[in-house]
Amino acid sequence: MDTSQYMEIFLEETIENLQNLNGSLLQLEKDPGNKDRMSEIFRAAHTIKGMAATMGFGRMAALTHKMEDVLSEFKEGQLEVTQEVITLLFRCLDTLENMANSIREGETDDLPIGELMEELELISFKDEPAAFDGNSSEMALNEYELSIIQHAETEGLNVYQVKVMISESTLLKAARAFLVVQTLEESGDIIKSVPEAEEIERGSFENSISLLYLSGKDAAFIRNTVMKISEIDEVIVRQVSSKNQSLKAKPLPEQSAEVHKKQQPSVRVDLNKLDMFMNRVSELVICRTRLEQIGSMNGMGELEETLEQIARATTDLQELVMKIRMLPVDVILSRFPRMVRDLSVELGKDIELVISGKDTELDRVLIDEIGEPLIHILRNAADHGIETPQERSALGKSPAGRITISAWQEGTSGVIRVEDDGRGMSLDQIRSKAAEKGINTQGMSDSEIMNLIFIQGFSTSDVITDISGRGVGMDVVKTKIAGLGGTLDVFTEEGKGTAITIKLPLTLQIIKTLLVMAGGETMAVSLGYIDRVIDYKDNIIKKTNNLEVIAYKDAVIPIVRLDRRLGLEDSGSSKRYIIIVKAGEKTAGLVVDALLGQKEIVIKPLGRTLLGLKEYIGATILGDGRVTLILDVAALV
Repeated sequence: MDTSQYMEIFLEETIENLQNLNGSLLQLEKDPGNKDRMSEIFRAAHTIKGMAATMGFGRMAALTHKMEDVLSEFKEGQLEVTQEVITLLFRCLDTLENMANSIREGETDDLPIGELMEELELISFKDEPAAFDGNSSEMALNEYELSIIQHAETEGLNVYQVKVMISESTLLKAARAFLVVQTLEESGDIIKSVPEAEEIERGSFENSISLLYLSGKDAAFIRNTVMKISEIDEVIVRQVSSKNQSLKAKPLPEQSAEVHKKQQPSVRVDLNKLDMFMNRVSELVICRTRLEQIGSMNGMGELEETLEQIARATTDLQELVMKIRMLPVDVILSRFPRMVRDLSVELGKDIELVISGKDTELDRVLIDEIGEPLIHILRNAADHGIETPQERSALGKSPAGRITISAWQEGTSGVIRVEDDGRGMSLDQIRSKAAEKGINTQGMSDSEIMNLIFIQGFSTSDVITDISGRGVGMDVVKTKIAGLGGTLDVFTEEGKGTAITIKLPLTLQIIKTLLVMAGGETMAVSLGYIDRVIDYKDNIIKKTNNLEVIAYKDAVIPIVRLDRRLGLEDSGSSKRYIIIVKAGEKTAGLVVDALLGQKEIVIKPLGRTLLGLKEYIGATILGDGRVTLILDVAALV
């Protein structure tokens, strides 16, 4: 049976359900008596099992089915919700995720599950519920299945027993059954089948299947919908009630009301197509700028109104496509409660993770790339930062440590901060480690000394563990963030904790800039870095330690003459400007020869030949066709 057309939907929904299961199990561990949470867990696990069986992935379905046995014992109070059992279920979820990833890469779900199945079997003492007769109007259900039906009835849904007779001449019974299941699940949920899903998938049944089905549709609609499938001889639909466990049949009403809430329509878009769309919008912005330039140069006033309309339309289109590309950071942050929980168990520490700002949106490229740096930071916070409960109690702290992840938008940037209330970092210890590596820290500020932790191979830990301590984490973090056009700052207070702040551009495609001239060359500076612009005067420039500085807002900041820094000739301009820029916690003044105005530009990559130029993040094409480089302010300051 060819199921390739459904494969991507199956994988996406499976990963989504696995993420939901991770979060729900974490909540269940904290609140074992939460019945609503238990229902969510059952529903997600049952959905994964049904989809896997339908798609022919028997091992995935078998593992999920065995997990359901354990979850059923939770529900019926026959098994206590303990850390050990939850950990085993998490291991099962990890295996299911690995199976899904393997399937995505064109392989199968043939991963070892024997050990997990045995462990699940050992903790499951409940007998299997009696099978029900699919040829009868009576179906024996376990307590969980009955509770689902009762809950569905309170929501106004109808409960049906659907019996489907497949033609005896059908060569591919499993294919017909697959289409029946797919068709029914478009307007409801199948909660039980005879025979079971695995047997249906293998074709190990006669010529009929019986399904227990929840839907807001009426019986006639369901029957007519299934009868449209070829090689189906007959469909019998009976509405049933949960008044007793055997589900005695009752007369059909003429029609039942439509009870499903109307959902906003949506479509799945291939990411490559979205990138192509973004590139076309970017080209449109360039063409708009070119038209504006031509109109201005040739005094074509009659084009002004039309150009304004084009400008509004392209701006709206640009904002729309930018919103399409944006994703909430919760896509990444939702992974971390489970990770921190596992780390706390492994390290023997009590760690609470608090997350705020989950709805903060970033470009999807940033979302894809930011996960690895955050994992490094969290692992370091849990291993190095948070003390053991005994150490914390001795220091007068709460035995439970806390790690906080906060996200918010700040102008044209997105900010993510990871804080812990642990032991903090010792500047003296960093100096000592630097001396061991032959690094001279004399004359360095506290901030410069702190930034030594981002040097490759630099670690303050004396003990190498599987979690951290090899000095291969923080340099990766720094490199990755810089590669995304962002900045990273560390603040620590010994004995009180550490805060690491990551600042990223909201988008990597279209930005607003200030065009400047330096050494006869035009360049672009992102407005997100600019604090203000002041006139250049010789008498405000001072020298300290052979460096040029100016006084600005009660602080002394360094001056960067762009023409000298970039190896350009001095233009000899009599009128110059100082652009005050901020990158993270650092402030500097960029000396330029002229200001050419603000422009909305499209960032283009530099290509392999110019990748070594660390002073630039990319290039753009101006309205007159010239290529202009975009300065990397973070690298310059």
